[in-house]
Amino acid sequence: MKNPVSSELAPSTLTTDVELDKQAPPSFGHAMHKLFEFDPSYVNLNHGSYGSLPMPVRVACDKLSTHIEANPDKFMRIECIHHWNEARTRVAKLIGAETDECVLVPNTSYGITTVLRNFEWHEGDIIIGTTTTYGAVSRAIRYLGDITPYPQVSTFNLTFPTSHAEILENWREHIRRVTSEASDLKQTRKVVAVVDAIVANPGVRLPWKEMVAICKDAGVWSVVDAAHAIGQEVDINLSEAKPDFWVSNCHKWLYAKRGCAVLYVPKRNQHVIKSPIPTPHNYLSPRDEHHNGPQTFVKLFQWTGTIDYVPFLSINAALDFRQWLGGEHKINEYTHNLAIAGGKHLASLLGTSVMDPDGDLTWNMVNVELPIPGDITYSDEINSLLQSTLLIECNTYAAHYYHNGKWWTRCSAQVWNEISDFEVLASALKNACQKVVEFAKQ
Repeated sequence: MKNPVSSELAPSTLTTDVELDKQAPPSFGHAMHKLFEFDPSYVNLNHGSYGSLPMPVRVACDKLSTHIEANPDKFMRIECIHHWNEARTRVAKLIGAETDECVLVPNTSYGITTVLRNFEWHEGDIIIGTTTTYGAVSRAIRYLGDITPYPQVSTFNLTFPTSHAEILENWREHIRRVTSEASDLKQTRKVVAVVDAIVANPGVRLPWKEMVAICKDAGVWSVVDAAHAIGQEVDINLSEAKPDFWVSNCHKWLYAKRGCAVLYVPKRNQHVIKSPIPTPHNYLSPRDEHHNGPQTFVKLFQWTGTIDYVPFLSINAALDFRQWLGGEHKINEYTHNLAIAGGKHLASLLGTSVMDPDGDLTWNMVNVELPIPGDITYSDEINSLLQSTLLIECNTYAAHYYHNGKWWTRCSAQVWNEISDFEVLASALKNACQKVVEFAKQ
């Protein structure tokens, strides 16, 4: 039987017009700018927020879009599934999972919300978040606690600087306290913990695998918010770590087109996921005549309404691009070392300090204290002043935030950055911070 997939754009050939295998990549650093499409005067140290699309991946996306528009019906009804399955297969291999334990969703917040909304909540159940849980996820937890049957919300306190050893000690005690309270009340409670693999702000890595193990030993469900993990954390190996659920953005550190994320649900937990958001047309109700048991997890996510599938399928081109650059270890060795060196250099220029001097909590995002007095706390006006000064006046950016009584910047080191970029940022930050101090005096 003839393969229904177009031979022109079969999954294995869906890459880019740029023949990467016939040329060597540029050296890491500013030579990489030719592979990205930044404003030549823009110094980008905030890749972590939205990702940055490499030109070869964009070319592949444009080529695919052109192909789709030539015959949308043929692509959506026949070809798309083959490309989707290849993307799932390749990303599953990267994270150490089985293909049919992985589906593609628009972003991590979508994936986390899908998981949390699929639990059957009862009065007395508990959802654990942290003081540094990402805003949209934190609000999703709070929302569930605000509607019937009103599961309780428990918050684990995380403040930095700290150490992995201290985090684990406090996490173990928090889990013990939450589960023992339920036991004392002689209630059967479901406890679900949302764990960050890498916190967004501050940009620090957590000992998430050990935190998941603590959850498992206590009978607590683990939902890992790994928004920043794939493409930044090497050797993830979910089959070994065994979280109950895990979600990561592919449009951040993996270089796929935004928005695209992978949702991992091991087969032992796929019965929990009864419907994505929105509910697909192939959902089967237990009351349906033809319902004969749990639905196929992967099929639930194949079609949830008309969307642009190009971001999902760009995973293939992104992985080709990363292999061409030298692979995961080579990329992350450069970016991690630059984050460590750049953070120390920036701190010396600002006359402050890095949050994680030993680098134990740092992958490719480094946190540096800003020269703003701690009694100047967060406000929308100060946030806007920092953003406008950095982005509009100085044409550079790294994320900024207020945490534990201090102002910080979070710098994302990438393959196109060099140490001199931190010097440009330092000049811009001095200007911006001085404006904040003057504004606070008014």
